[in-house]
Amino acid sequence: MQKKKLVLLTGAGISAESGIATFRDSNGLWEGHNVMEVASPEGWRRNKALVLDFYNQRRRQAKTVNPNKAHLTLAKLEQHFDVTIITQNVDNLHERAGSTNIIHLHGELFKSQSTLDPALVYEMMGTEINIGDKCEKRSQLRPFIVWFGEMVPMMEPAIEHALQADIFAVIGTSLQVYPAASLIQYAPKKAVKYIIDVKIPMTSFIPNLKSISASATEGTQIMAKEILTLK
Repeated sequence: MQKKKLVLLTGAGISAESGIATFRDSNGLWEGHNVMEVASPEGWRRNKALVLDFYNQRRRQAKTVNPNKAHLTLAKLEQHFDVTIITQNVDNLHERAGSTNIIHLHGELFKSQSTLDPALVYEMMGTEINIGDKCEKRSQLRPFIVWFGEMVPMMEPAIEHALQADIFAVIGTSLQVYPAASLIQYAPKKAVKYIIDVKIPMTSFIPNLKSISASATEGTQIMAKEILTLK
């Protein structure tokens, strides 16, 4: 029997419970920086050293945290469903929890990218990218992060998965960051849909939508029990 397709859109709320800082809760400041200083092409052009140091610190922090119960619950659902996780998060907590099919919409913290040729992407062994670290074309390496104002190249594959969903869940995101926030609208009308967050975002009418006002760790367990009856 073919497994039902479960598509999950995860945001900062799921990583926050592991101790990774978010920026939208503090007036656009991220670890004391205006996000446009450290998460935009303009900020990169102005001060590469600042941007590199910022993400070096984010990698060091990410090394100190572990996947939480929400990450682990989603990984276990692969035993019962055809699971695709579409995440706005750049950390690797889903991978570390055991999930195997993950689309990172906004890039990956533990990869670097050529400034000259965006197709040149490298796995990082450590936590540092420094001034003078260059790609094979002798161009400065930058974080493999989709910054504000840049295209989201993984959006098309994400839409393809959303269109096929039997169950679509939004976990730990305010649905304020576009184009990611639009993905739930691509899920079929007949698909069962969930929104899990401490503060349920305002949504236009979406058929078959269930809201679970809870933390990611609590809400994913509630959802998991419900959808296991739908197999």
